Amino acid sequence: MHNQIPEDVAEDDVVAIDELCQLNGRICAELSKVIIGQREVIEKLLICIFARGHGLLMGVPGLAKTLLVHSLADLMSLNFNRIQFTPDLMPSDITGTEILQETDQPGRRAFEFVKGPIFANIVLADEINRTPPKTQAALLQAMQEQKVNSGKHSFKLEPPFFVLATQNPIEQEGTYPLPEAQLDRFMFLINVGYPSEAEELQIAKATTGGAMPVLDKILSAQEILRFQELVRRVPVPDHVYEHVVKLVRKCRPGGEESPDWIKKWVMWGPGPRAVQYLVLGAKARAVLRGSYLARLEDVHAVAEPVLAHRILVNFHAESEGISSQEIIRRIVAETAG
Repeated sequence: MHNQIPEDVAEDDVVAIDELCQLNGRICAELSKVIIGQREVIEKLLICIFARGHGLLMGVPGLAKTLLVHSLADLMSLNFNRIQFTPDLMPSDITGTEILQETDQPGRRAFEFVKGPIFANIVLADEINRTPPKTQAALLQAMQEQKVNSGKHSFKLEPPFFVLATQNPIEQEGTYPLPEAQLDRFMFLINVGYPSEAEELQIAKATTGGAMPVLDKILSAQEILRFQELVRRVPVPDHVYEHVVKLVRKCRPGGEESPDWIKKWVMWGPGPRAVQYLVLGAKARAVLRGSYLARLEDVHAVAEPVLAHRILVNFHAESEGISSQEIIRRIVAETAG
């Protein structure tokens, strides 16, 4: 049987996996009230949230990226903040700042930390490539450390904490693309494409009428934390671990295992974090689909969003029109074969 329960899965975990699979169906049904299409994008966002990763959304303006993230936060009863990144945004505009305030004692004043918009469960960093590297770094440091440092004090970010950044793929003046080392902090690169003709027709009818529907609350912050722990406990067979490591090592142009065409087209390959995120992504996808262990098909399904921003193609690949996505599809096919 395809979905047999492995011996090392606790009975409580079996119940929890079935529960999350059902909740996944409810979340998608509820989101479809306001978001038309984008099923793959929604699944990738949910994988990121339950695997405790952060996501980078690529798509032209007007594809309802902000609405999607805001709706997800509503469904999950989470605090949501949107930060519009601009060239004049300072690090303190994100993290917060110390302000001199009057104290209870007359004539005495003291510094008090006023929290910035990063203090939320879900943060949408809109057009992250519009702001200078210093401000980008402040966000990425908070993402990595799950805390904000100000003076001698450190302020913990309340879990669950999830950052979703958007980048406009259209080349424009005055943008600061994220360096590869900082891109690596994001678990997934999620490409948001145009809707189909039928979906676009539905969008035209649904979004130009009356008030937007109110979404039901489906999950709480505590339940999300419980499911994040559950994802970590999902078993992974040894052959799947070995496959993940082999797949990542083949993508590195300097490796002995990598094929000649990788050496020809790839300038830079993925690091060990790619291995971790492939495993975690496969576990989260398995659970969302009601499976009790991670399989090769789960790894292959998350390979593109995990690896696309971790493979840097060189001039040869660019001149031949070869993208990192095509390289991943080919390496997955070869490794699976």
